[in-house]
Amino acid sequence: MEKLVERETAPRNPVVTAPALAAQFFLIPLAVVGITVLMYMGFRSLLVDDRTPQEYLTDIRTGGMSRQWPAAYELSRLMDDPAVRADRSLALPLIQAFQDAKNDDPRVRRYLALAIGRLDPPLPPEGIAALVESLDEPPTAWTPDLFSRLNGWTDVDVNEARISTIWALGSSGDPGVVPRLIPLYKSNDAGIRKIVVYALGALPGDVQRDTLLDALQDPEPDVRWNSAVALARHGGAEGVPVLGQMLDRGYVERTVNREVGPYGDQDPVADVMISGLRAVAVLRAPSLRGTIEELSEQDDSLRVRQAAIEALKAFG
Repeated sequence: MEKLVERETAPRNPVVTAPALAAQFFLIPLAVVGITVLMYMGFRSLLVDDRTPQEYLTDIRTGGMSRQWPAAYELSRLMDDPAVRADRSLALPLIQAFQDAKNDDPRVRRYLALAIGRLDPPLPPEGIAALVESLDEPPTAWTPDLFSRLNGWTDVDVNEARISTIWALGSSGDPGVVPRLIPLYKSNDAGIRKIVVYALGALPGDVQRDTLLDALQDPEPDVRWNSAVALARHGGAEGVPVLGQMLDRGYVERTVNREVGPYGDQDPVADVMISGLRAVAVLRAPSLRGTIEELSEQDDSLRVRQAAIEALKAFG
């Protein structure tokens, strides 16, 4: 028994235990962290795509149907880079790819139109001509046939392609396209009317004024809002009553679906109100100043409050 007690109470040698403690509390966790970092970098390298715009264009021209529209989508995303937008050598290949995609998946044209519209101005005349020509195509050219539907193309994709094309024309800055866009406002599709009004507001000139005034009476709120903002861009105060509706949170919430993203960065109600605030700031409409002051202090959205504060600065 005495020997057992002596063994239990015998002092430990620190020289012997130090390496074991170092392995337990330092080396093993360090190894786990290192393995985790290596795994992360491995997966990251699989996800990161450093392909160039020219490589995506090659996929669009020669790739199979399963590769074309994803390549067009990725190419449109590359336009976030100012250096890519400023690359003038991209303009003609993009335009040619858009023309060649006439009978292909409409999603290819949708994303190519977005890419063309994001090129730094001025847009080459060939680009404007190609975009306008696509709008003049007969409806059958934009309607998916049975083969197309079997490959996943839908009427929604066709409509989105036309909307992207109209948006690109609005981004061109060329007032010469205004007469081609005005007739499209007669469309039965609210999405088409909405983007037409937006494009007319983005383009210079007064030819579109009557169409924008007509759009203030459109049955769709989105179209009326776009019209009021477009008129404000052109210095017209006719849409101030509609802008007042855009600043009414209760009205906007009853009109649009509020779907805040997981990080709170997607709030269509706030987006509508902020658009209205910016338009009112341009006009400095005195009738809405009290409403703006109230929003700057009491609105639920911090983004709206900040936009209201910025709008008040415009009043002086």
